[in-house]
Amino acid sequence: MLMPKRVKYRKAQRGRMRGKAERGSTVAFGDYGLKALEPGWITARQIEAARVALTRQMKRDGRIWIRIFPDKPVTKKPAETRMGKGKGLPEFWVAVVKPGRVMFEVGGITGTLAAEALRLAAHKLPIKTRFVARMDYEG
Repeated sequence: MLMPKRVKYRKAQRGRMRGKAERGSTVAFGDYGLKALEPGWITARQIEAARVALTRQMKRDGRIWIRIFPDKPVTKKPAETRMGKGKGLPEFWVAVVKPGRVMFEVGGITGTLAAEALRLAAHKLPIKTRFVARMDYEG
């Protein structure tokens, strides 16, 4: 699963997801992409599940680009623990996704196969998404 090799701080604050994605909102590497329509946290497990669904559907043809990376640690305290006693330990890693962000891209395959593969990958994610094609693509 994806996670950073090193981080400057072990624990991060929750933050907030206001506004639209400034960067990464166009299909840059492949021919087709999966764009987020709402904000959310995508866990490393969800990214991996979507990647597996993509590769299985594409039958190892074409190429996949994952445009998001889980670099935010999410902490949790054990169940039935009293309040106080500090912040919990990091449990898993998430990627913060804003609306408009292209999360996955595929190239080297037909449009119908790309649409089906990205549809299956979208089922693994907790947010609404849209299938998008490259702007200058004549396919």
